[in-house]
Amino acid sequence: MLGKMFKSLFGSSEGGQAKSSAKATIVDHEGFQIIAEPQSSGGQWQVAGRIEKQVGEETKSHRFIRADVMPGEADAANEMIRKAKMMIDQQGDRIFD
Repeated sequence: MLGKMFKSLFGSSEGGQAKSSAKATIVDHEGFQIIAEPQSSGGQWQVAGRIEKQVGEETKSHRFIRADVMPGEADAANEMIRKAKMMIDQQGDRIFD
């Protein structure tokens, strides 16, 4: 009983890491690839994903996880894509610095 209480307060027995969905939503924007990878967190979905760009032979990648949570996986993926587009429009290649 006490173990269940601590698990609910401090996370699961999986080291407290959130699980991400098996499927990822991928969108191209201004030469960047946005990969939405929402993570299940406490019955909701945390906004998370990657922004990638192919530069010559190298794939540059920027991973981010936001504090924002949504009730549905699709909602979290859409919010991640919206935020990623805004980051790309504002920062361009500086995202990878």
